[in-house]
Amino acid sequence: MTAAAPLPPDAIRSARFRAEREPGWRRLEQLLHRTERGGARALSYDQALELASLYRQAMNSLSVARAISMDKALLTYLEALCARAYLAVYAPQESLRGLFSQLLRQGIPQAVRRCLPALAIGFLAMLLGAVLGWVLVRQDPSWFYSFVPAGLADGRTPEASADYLRTTLFDGAGQGQDGMTAFASFLFSNNTQVAILTFALGIFLCAPSFVLTFYNGLVLGGFTSVFAGKGLGYEVAGWLSIHGVTEIAAICLACAGGAQLGLALLLPGRQPRRAALRDRGRDAVKLMLLAGLMLVVAALIEGFLRQLVTSTPLRLAIGWGLGLGWLAWLTLCGRDPRPAAVPA
Repeated sequence: MTAAAPLPPDAIRSARFRAEREPGWRRLEQLLHRTERGGARALSYDQALELASLYRQAMNSLSVARAISMDKALLTYLEALCARAYLAVYAPQESLRGLFSQLLRQGIPQAVRRCLPALAIGFLAMLLGAVLGWVLVRQDPSWFYSFVPAGLADGRTPEASADYLRTTLFDGAGQGQDGMTAFASFLFSNNTQVAILTFALGIFLCAPSFVLTFYNGLVLGGFTSVFAGKGLGYEVAGWLSIHGVTEIAAICLACAGGAQLGLALLLPGRQPRRAALRDRGRDAVKLMLLAGLMLVVAALIEGFLRQLVTSTPLRLAIGWGLGLGWLAWLTLCGRDPRPAAVPA
């Protein structure tokens, strides 16, 4: 009968290492299981202290295991255990509601203020497109057909009479209102698509984001120029403002989010491009979340208030008042309170 082959030294060392420390790992797993199910409140004070102590012991075990080249399975187990323990000890114990509240109170406003160059790109693209569309259509109305799709125009062309155009802005029912509702629906669906594309394509050195936002401005400028040419500039401004201030700003913010990604590649500063993209990408995502929130608000306004409010001054007041509300939130919230002066 042959004797069993002796175990290799590495296996003996690994077994001894595990036997000496495994009880602590098992106890740490028990505490982590309780924490992951019920949060930190599920632990008593003594158990919380024990969790922190066992986490430090597990980290020490992982460090030793790496130094003496333990088997891969043991290293994988310890890495996963330490990662779970790190989250339990150091991650903020916030509810989903608390995290969302913190995002609105601090995360988004602070991200917007950190992205001022990207915001300038987004709003500049929209402004340049709108101004150019306005000027070109005023000088040569045939440019209108280059900007606005034929199916969208539906009679609201440079050849339309002022009376017909007015009915599309103020009639509560009928073909005119149906036509403007179609235009508003186009703006929302188109702007939603543009928001997604401008954000996603911004990583390609900002250019696609700028071009898409610029084209959206061309459509807006060309369309409003038709109404202004018939003496209805004030009225169409009110019709667009009630939901457009929020909706168009959302497009500019989405463009800014994409531009933030592009700027991380173009101008990474002292960071490697990968690190710059990772860091600025967090703010870019927050800008996109804000753009999505604003598009939802604009859709609600478009679906209800725009149909009910037919007074141009009131439309302007609602639209720009809401715009000031967005501005106040983004500029004032999330600022660190200044420390009180120490009396001499």
